[in-house]
Amino acid sequence: MLRLSVERQKRGWTKSELARRAKMQPGELGKIEAGRLRPYPSQLRKLGRALGVPITEDASLMVEAALAGDNLP
Repeated sequence: MLRLSVERQKRGWTKSELARRAKMQPGELGKIEAGRLRPYPSQLRKLGRALGVPITEDASLMVEAALAGDNLP
C-alpha cells in the first residue's frame, strides 16, 4: 500500500476528505494512490501540507509516490 494511503487512513480520512483538504479532485487523488497517475511535485506538496507531514517526511512521501507511478505505460 502506498504510504500516502497509510497516512490518510491513520487520520481516518476518506479520499474525498484528503482531496478537499489538499484542494484536489478526489478522482485525481484516487489515481495517485493507486499508482495510475504520477503526481507533480506541486500536488505532493499540497498533500504533504494537508496531512501535516514534516518536510523531511514530505520528501519521502514524494519519492514513494513517484516510484509508485513508475508502473505507468
